[in-house]
Amino acid sequence: MRDQARVVVIGGGIAGCSVLYHLTREGWSDVMLIERDELTSGTTWHSAAQVTNFGVNQTMVGLKAHSIALYKELRDDPDYPVGYNYGDGGIRLANTEAQMDGYRHFASMAAGIGIDFEVIDAAECARRHPLISTENLLGGLWDPADGHIDPAQLCQALARRARLAGAEVNRHTPVTGLTQHADQSWTVHTEKGDVRCEIVVNAGGYRCNEIGAMMGVQHPVAAMEHQYVLTEDIPAIAAAGHRIPLLRCPISDFYSRQEKGGLLVGFYEQDCRTWGLDGIDPRFSSDLCPDDLDRVADVLEGAFARMPCLMETGIREVVNGPITYTIDGAPLVGPVPGKRNAFCIVGLRAGLGEGGGHGWLLAQQIVHGEACYDTWCLDPRRFAKHATVELTALKAVEDYRNEFRFHFPHEHRPAGRPIKTTPLTDVLIAEGAEMGIVSGWERVDYVKPAPGFVETLGFRFNEVNGVVAAEVEAVATGVGLTEISGFNRFELTGADVPGFLDRMTCGRVPRAAGRVGLAYLLNDHGCLKAEATLANLPPSTRGPERVWYGSAAASEVHDMDWLTAHLRPGEDVRIRSLTNAQTTLVLAGPKARDVLSAAARGDWSKDAFPWLSVREAHVGIAPATVMGVSFSGELAYEIHVPNPSLRAAYDALRRAGAAHGLRLFGARAVESMRLEKGFLHWKADILTEFDPYETGLDRFVALEKGPFVGRDALRRRVADGPRRKVVTLSIETAEAPAPGGASVRAGGLIVGTVTSGEWGHRTGLNLAYAFVRPGQSAPGTALTVDILGHPVPARVIPPCPYDPGHARMRS
Repeated sequence: MRDQARVVVIGGGIAGCSVLYHLTREGWSDVMLIERDELTSGTTWHSAAQVTNFGVNQTMVGLKAHSIALYKELRDDPDYPVGYNYGDGGIRLANTEAQMDGYRHFASMAAGIGIDFEVIDAAECARRHPLISTENLLGGLWDPADGHIDPAQLCQALARRARLAGAEVNRHTPVTGLTQHADQSWTVHTEKGDVRCEIVVNAGGYRCNEIGAMMGVQHPVAAMEHQYVLTEDIPAIAAAGHRIPLLRCPISDFYSRQEKGGLLVGFYEQDCRTWGLDGIDPRFSSDLCPDDLDRVADVLEGAFARMPCLMETGIREVVNGPITYTIDGAPLVGPVPGKRNAFCIVGLRAGLGEGGGHGWLLAQQIVHGEACYDTWCLDPRRFAKHATVELTALKAVEDYRNEFRFHFPHEHRPAGRPIKTTPLTDVLIAEGAEMGIVSGWERVDYVKPAPGFVETLGFRFNEVNGVVAAEVEAVATGVGLTEISGFNRFELTGADVPGFLDRMTCGRVPRAAGRVGLAYLLNDHGCLKAEATLANLPPSTRGPERVWYGSAAASEVHDMDWLTAHLRPGEDVRIRSLTNAQTTLVLAGPKARDVLSAAARGDWSKDAFPWLSVREAHVGIAPATVMGVSFSGELAYEIHVPNPSLRAAYDALRRAGAAHGLRLFGARAVESMRLEKGFLHWKADILTEFDPYETGLDRFVALEKGPFVGRDALRRRVADGPRRKVVTLSIETAEAPAPGGASVRAGGLIVGTVTSGEWGHRTGLNLAYAFVRPGQSAPGTALTVDILGHPVPARVIPPCPYDPGHARMRS
């Protein structure tokens, strides 16, 4: 075994073998894989190994498409062919119109990156899958590329190709420790000696937290026991004359695929069980958990009803093994939070099916800093410190029970709630607030008109639309109040803060005391990395001269990592997080100044406190930092309050607002209003795939200023011209909004993808943002958007259809 390598990958399942192989494809041959036992001796060996294109966003579909293309290439390798049943086809069933709407959306979304799905009715489902009953069935989603692969052969083939490219694979080599050095390099300690490397990758499967503990981190990954059975031969399969398609059934929580002359049938039972939370036996390798078919009896009954042939078929083998889940079900693929030169590729509950793509995206991140897709849906930093294994276990059980039930728009499932609250959470709920979840924080979604009000979840406009319309009207004509919990907030102090921020951002940094500005941070490719509100606070009794850096709640760990990674040795900059110490109240509407003036001493007139100002004050008796900024497009104030005083500030504003008809509003109203104003949302519309010019943020770029991160790359991109441009669309339907991922077409050809969509209640327009080809970006361009399976007419309109001169928020 070599004692040095550029990268050491720990773990020899599909995750480790895939990233090792793809590192060599990116040109790095000085790479090594270390496995405690044999390759595939963890979850990989007993995987059902289904390989589908299906994903809930384009990043997931894209990585699965890469997996399929790679696996086909390996299947056709004459020197080491891999057993891969490609193209059996697969159906996801549905028994509600809302599920069918979802399938229509996913088909449109996948088409945007060249993947063809088909929405079919119940009769067609039965024609393609002759073993199923159509009772209580509306239809399904057909994936023609669905299939399954041999897990061991796949991993051996990837390892073989990596070795041929110069990589080293070490089996039967347990890792005993990890040491990081002052230069951020690592030593990997093993039973066979030490290896010094620049970068370490945790691909430890269900043992990922054993590896994480060696570097002082805990990943939100928990394992679940998962059972499937292999049946005896079924005569109807032989009689079908073709391989039986794969089946995934959210109605009865099971799946099946053909296995020789019988079926492999897997279960996602409600009486499910976590595994290994209190430690894993070191000897557990290529092992299984004890069979427990009693636990899946209810699911088995549903499978019998859907496929009656199972009632006449014997079981020849039962497999019960651990599979891993994260808090939201998506893997953790990317930088390890809080660490340098450490990456992970863990929590792959569907590892075989998508592992080829995960390794591809991670190898790009390691070698180039970013992948070809925005990988936020996989980023390990999307969770903050609340993401414990205990919380993950609760969410894993919930996700397991709903394996084939996708999340509807605005659906917030209950497990693990509440985990992050403010002193106002119970107060707001008592006032009728329906709460959603943002990065673990309970946040007001909308205010229910009656205690028994329940939303009908789906992809169409529903009864909440009228509720949101009333909240928007209250803000537009009077004054509204809401709490923005979890808003990310860093305090930067030190003599070098202005220069540091100037280097980190692509535009002009506000320098005057008491002023606020919006700034964008780029990556090394000149594309958008982060969005921040910068507020200059002068010295006061609350602290020295400082800058507040505010960003989206979900960006807390991501932005801290990015900022601290760019601090230079000896640079006088200190960054302190205030995210969990303070909460933001937003007061918005033409009467907002009247309410604030009644609740807080001082002159709040337009001349004394104009738009984009910041001031320390007291709201009632509560200390507060007030900013004149608006995400609604109305006159508005962000009021940042220490959590111990939050209730006092809230009560003061409610008392002051009583005379002006103050009304509570929620995030759904904010979403509607920000779309009308042309304001973009981080990781919905602001993506690492596009630069600020493509994203319509030209006014925040100052290429002529001194050097900043990504400037040279941005200049090259500008010279090459835009690949896409963000546009605002007005869509000619009142039936449904355009969901993120929906395809945009011109003359029937796909020319772009929707990123956000919602009804604009002040403009009366069904609005959406989309990235389209530059040739289709001019205002007035006629397009169509796929909504609920139909092409709906749309046209490009100028950005900011509501108060384009911003007079209302400057008033």
